[in-house]
Amino acid sequence: MGHRELWGWVGATALGCVLVLFAASRAWVRVLGQGGAGAPIGADLSPVLTPVALAGLAGIVAVLATKGAGRRVVGALIALCGVGAAAGTWTALSGDTVDGWLRERNVLHGAAGIPWELTPLWPAVAAVGAALMVAGGIVAVVRGGMWAGMSARYDRTADKPQAQAQAQDDRALWDALDRGDDPTDSR
Repeated sequence: MGHRELWGWVGATALGCVLVLFAASRAWVRVLGQGGAGAPIGADLSPVLTPVALAGLAGIVAVLATKGAGRRVVGALIALCGVGAAAGTWTALSGDTVDGWLRERNVLHGAAGIPWELTPLWPAVAAVGAALMVAGGIVAVVRGGMWAGMSARYDRTADKPQAQAQAQDDRALWDALDRGDDPTDSR
């Protein structure tokens, strides 16, 4: 059950991050009378969307690589990235944000009002992705301690007798080299 839950969490949280990334690369506004040319994408209106989504993806990998308290801290950071994506989505939808962006990039119309309308699909996709990121972060904080960690082969094994013997043998070979002896010489 633990592995299934972990991989379900990975899939849902990664989906949230990817939705935010994808939505940030799509036009959120349609400029009327110009056939959509020069319309801002989500990342233009809210530059925070791409970085928080990428940080969320990195956080997923970090959750897989950590255990215990470290996993909970990373889960909290993923939730904060989701909150950042939600806040970025909200501020991008402000009429002042869109008008300011269009004014800065439209030389012909200058300060005159440029007619535009919101394309609701991509902000909604970003909002769903942000919600998945927040939920994923919270789940990692609450349930992450019960998930399996990386395989034991990645853990330090210096306290195991076999590993200690191997380390001593390796050390003996290096000591022989330091003395100028050939450790491969069978004489």
